[in-house]
Amino acid sequence: MVAPFLNVLFNQDAVYHPMPWSVSVKVLLNNFNYHLGQYIQVYGQLNALTLISALVVVMFFLKNLFRYLAMYFMAPIRNGVVRDLRNKMYEKLLHLPFAYFSNERKGDLMARMTSDVQEIEWSIMQSLEVIFREPITVVLFLSTMLLMSPQLSLFVFILLPVAGLMIGQIGKSLRRTSTKSQAQMGTLISNIEETLGGLRIIRSFTAEVFSSKRFRDINDRYRQLMIRLYRKRDLSSPLSEFMGAVVLVTVMYFGGHLVLSGEHALEPSVFIAFIAIFSQLIPPAKAFTEAYSNVQKGLASAERINKILDAEDTIRDSEHARSLTTFERAIEYNNVSFAYLRDGEGWVLKDIHLTIEKGKTIALVGQSGSGKTTLADLLPRFYDIEIGSILIDGHDIRDVKLKDLRGLMGIVSQESILFNDTIHNNIAFGMPEATEEQVMEAAKIAHAHEFIAQLPEGYQTNIGDRGSKLSGGQRQRLSIARAVLKNPPVLILDEATSALDTESERLVQDALTRLMQNRTTLVIAHRLSTIQHADEIIVMQKGEIIERGKHNDLIAREGVYKRLYDLQAFA
Repeated sequence: MVAPFLNVLFNQDAVYHPMPWSVSVKVLLNNFNYHLGQYIQVYGQLNALTLISALVVVMFFLKNLFRYLAMYFMAPIRNGVVRDLRNKMYEKLLHLPFAYFSNERKGDLMARMTSDVQEIEWSIMQSLEVIFREPITVVLFLSTMLLMSPQLSLFVFILLPVAGLMIGQIGKSLRRTSTKSQAQMGTLISNIEETLGGLRIIRSFTAEVFSSKRFRDINDRYRQLMIRLYRKRDLSSPLSEFMGAVVLVTVMYFGGHLVLSGEHALEPSVFIAFIAIFSQLIPPAKAFTEAYSNVQKGLASAERINKILDAEDTIRDSEHARSLTTFERAIEYNNVSFAYLRDGEGWVLKDIHLTIEKGKTIALVGQSGSGKTTLADLLPRFYDIEIGSILIDGHDIRDVKLKDLRGLMGIVSQESILFNDTIHNNIAFGMPEATEEQVMEAAKIAHAHEFIAQLPEGYQTNIGDRGSKLSGGQRQRLSIARAVLKNPPVLILDEATSALDTESERLVQDALTRLMQNRTTLVIAHRLSTIQHADEIIVMQKGEIIERGKHNDLIAREGVYKRLYDLQAFA
C-alpha cells in the first residue's frame, strides 16, 4: 500500500496501462496503479487517498485480530504442555528406585519440577508463536523484496546471516550459563528445605549465623550467575537491531544510488516501498533472535528435566510378571547378598538364608548398620538383589507384579510418614473406598480412636505438615491404623516403638500386638523386650546372620544376643 499511496501524492500525472497478470511486483504495482488511476478519474484524488488509507487500517486490523486469535488458541496448548510435563515428572518420581534418590538432592528435584518447568513455559512456550510465525513473515518479506529489487536484496542476504551467526554464538553461551544457574537454584531450594526441616537443631546449637552465612553464599553465587545470564540475554536484542540498522543504511545508500543514477533502474516509490518493507523485516527478525535466546535458556531447563524423565527405572514389572493376590505358605531368602553400589563393594548383606512361614513372627536384631532394614526393604522390592533370590510361595518376587507384591504387605516404620491432610484421609491413604466406619474401627484397634474423638473436628482434623500437630505416639498409632485398614497378610515393623516414651510405647506396642494377630510379621527390633515372644529371633552383624533361635534359647547361649539383652536390661 506504500507505493500506491506515494503515487497518489507525488506522481499524479503518471499514466499506467494494464499488463498481463504474473507473479511480479512490477506487474502487480502497475495493474494496481492502473485501476487506482481509473478510480481517481471517476472519484477524485481525495477519495482515492481515503480508500488507500482505509485499506491500510483494514490490513492492520486483520493483522492484529489474527495475532490475538493465535495467542488465544495457543494459551491452552502452552499451559497443557506444562501440565503434562509436571504430570510425567511426578509419575516418574513415584516409580524411580530409592537408589536414584540417594544420589540426588531433594531440593534440586523440587527445583526441576517447579522453576525449571516454569522456565520452559516462560522461555519456550511463550516463544512458540514467534518461532513459527516470524520465519514465515521474514521469508515473505524477503521474497517480496527480492521481486522488487534483486540488486538491493543481495545486500540483505549477505549481511543478515552474519548477524545470525553472531547471535547464535551468544545463544550457546547463554544456554551454558542457564544450566549453571538452574543447578544453583536447586542447591538454593535444597538449603531452604534442609533449614526448615532442621530449624530446631539450628536454634539449639545457636547456628543461626553459620546457617545464614551459608545461605548468603549460595544466594550470592546464584545472583552472580543470573547477572551473567541477563547480560548475555539482553545483548542479543540490541545486537540484532544494530546489525539491522547497518543493513538498512547499506540498502539506503545503494538504493539511493540506483534511484539517482537517472537510468530508471529503480523507481523512487518502489525504493521507498522497499525501505518500508525492510523496516518491517527488522521487528520480526529482532523478535526471532529474542525468542531464540529464550529458547536456549529454556533448553537448559529441559535438559535438567530430561535427566529425571530419562532416568532408568530399574525396578519394574518383568515382561512375563504374574499376578499374586494371596499369601499361602512362606517367604524364603535364598543365598541373598546385596550391596548398594553397583560394583559390589561394601556388601550390606552376605549369603542370607531365611524362611518366614505363614503366621510366624520373625524378629531381626543387631547393632546399627548390621543390615536389618536393608533385609526388610528387599522384600517389597524397594531395592533389587543381584545375587540370590527371594521367594513368596515359591515365586521369585522379581517375577511377581509390583502392585500385587506390595499389596500383600503393610509397613510401619520408625518415622511415622503422615501427610498434611485430615486424620481420616491419612488412615485411608491409598484406600479411597474405605468408609467412615472402617476407618474408625481401624483407629480403635490401633488405640487411636480415644485421642481422635477428643479433637475439635474429630476424624476431619487436619494434622499439619508431617503430622506436626500430634505427639510421636499419636502419629505412630495413626500409622498403625493405616496398616490395620489395609489388612495385609504380611507385616513389616521397622523399629516402630524405638522413638517413643514409655507410656506411648505401651499403647503402641499393644496396638502392634493386635495388628500382628494372624499375620506373618517381620519385626526389626531396637528394644529387645518387645520381641521376646517372637517365633524366631535373627541376630545380625555386619550383614550376616550370626545367631538365630527363640528368646530363651539365645539367652542360654551366652552369645551376642545375651550381651545385647544384658546391656539393655541394666541400662
